[in-house]
Amino acid sequence: MRALLAALLATTALPSLADTITASSTITAVTVYPDGAKLTREVTFTAPAAGTHELLVVDLPLDSDPGMIRLAPSEGLTLGAFNLRADRLPPREDPLTPDQEAAKTRVEEAEATARAAQLALDAVSAKVEAAEAQVRFLASFSGALPDGATPETIQSMAAMIGAETLAARQAALAARSGLFPVEKALRDAQEALAKAQAAYDALPTADMAYTALSLALTAAEAGAQTVTVTQYVGNASWRPVYDLNLTRKEGDALVLNRSVLVTQYTGEDWAGVALTLSSSRPSEQAAPTQLWPELRSIGPDVEDELLRKSMGASDAAMLPVESIAEAAPAAITAGVAMEGDTVVYQYPELVTVATGVEDLRLSLDSLDFTPIVEAVAVPRLDRTAFVMASFTNGSNEPLLPGEAMLFREGVLVGSTWLDVIAPGVETDVGFGALETLRVTREMPKRATGETGVFTASNQQTESAVISIENTGDEAWPIRILDQVPYSEQEDLVVDFTADPSPTETDVEGQRGILAWEFDLAAGGKQTITLEHTLSWPEDMVLQ
Repeated sequence: MRALLAALLATTALPSLADTITASSTITAVTVYPDGAKLTREVTFTAPAAGTHELLVVDLPLDSDPGMIRLAPSEGLTLGAFNLRADRLPPREDPLTPDQEAAKTRVEEAEATARAAQLALDAVSAKVEAAEAQVRFLASFSGALPDGATPETIQSMAAMIGAETLAARQAALAARSGLFPVEKALRDAQEALAKAQAAYDALPTADMAYTALSLALTAAEAGAQTVTVTQYVGNASWRPVYDLNLTRKEGDALVLNRSVLVTQYTGEDWAGVALTLSSSRPSEQAAPTQLWPELRSIGPDVEDELLRKSMGASDAAMLPVESIAEAAPAAITAGVAMEGDTVVYQYPELVTVATGVEDLRLSLDSLDFTPIVEAVAVPRLDRTAFVMASFTNGSNEPLLPGEAMLFREGVLVGSTWLDVIAPGVETDVGFGALETLRVTREMPKRATGETGVFTASNQQTESAVISIENTGDEAWPIRILDQVPYSEQEDLVVDFTADPSPTETDVEGQRGILAWEFDLAAGGKQTITLEHTLSWPEDMVLQ
């Protein structure tokens, strides 16, 4: 029986005992949302044998959330349960990237050069100090003569002291002449070391406070395997920025250059990753807000009824009458996401986004538009005209909200905020003041000395003269905006006259707003007269 059991054990393939495989991950791709990011990590390891193992990935950020992690195995792997461990972790050497390894080598070489330069300086300094010490010793000789000194011995001693002093001073001078090159070599070595250290410090680092991903898996066979870890994190964002350049010299043209600013504070650098920018907002509201039934009822107002009974009719008439309030219009807000459509930008090159640094600006593309350009003036409030460009988004994607720098003929004239511009939607953008178009609005005095506003007991008249002059050498299409009052009361009558007549009244549905459109040649001038009269019954007061 024992022999049979031994034979069965010898011929049966048993699963290998579970062991722990320690590995690190590499971030290969990142999708950044307006608030948050999706990180794709590749964990490559070698399964020592077929069977069950524990994979310990030791470089996930400390604040990783297991609920925001998804795993995908390569062929031949079956994944089991996983958890995150922040304690009882195996020791880990400070990880260095290949670029860091090379930079560290350069730092060590620069340190060796600096040490050699310091030793050379110390050697020359020692020679200088020795020679100067000899000079000081000879100079300290007091001149006392030994007993039995003869003129010959005195002469010989003086000659010796003089010769030795000269030799010592010459040695000191010779040693000093060698100080400058070794001091310069030391300064150069120290500067090179500082630059090498700064280059090393500026490189993306994988060293961080970390947590470990512990994953149970079963390998069908021994060999190289891969687990893809998808992780959703916060502390990352992107936003678009635009440069709009308006030109007119060779026909009206508008070029929109698109860039993005990417920021992340995840605690680890994204080095050489494939970057995707998505307008999806997974961290925000995903469904409509719930409405709840609103039950209303009516009943006698006991307090109000008692109050009215205690007052006379004349007093009751003075009580405020409850007005019916109209519902306030909902605030108009621009949303980035569109129904059934998510804008995604895939950056064509691998990029590095360091954690905790300023925005990384990446260029996207350029869009060309054919705008309608005109000079718009509001003489009632402004003394010059402003360049306005109207263009239609002819692309098949929305332009997302963002800050825009405005250029006219390549010169910066201002900045503005662009709301979302859907495909096919027309937008107006201002491109700064046009100083060559001067605008005035005067209210001429009447014969009796009053200004342009004349008020009688039941009538008020206002007159104005609007002038616009083109002092430049370029013709401009002009749009002038002004206004007259309007009335919603039958007894308050508003009449106005204008010469020339306005091109448009009630501009954009705004009652009383008038517009004149015309072309103004270089050096040309146009005048508009405008007068309106308000009339009301004798027993009324204008408010």
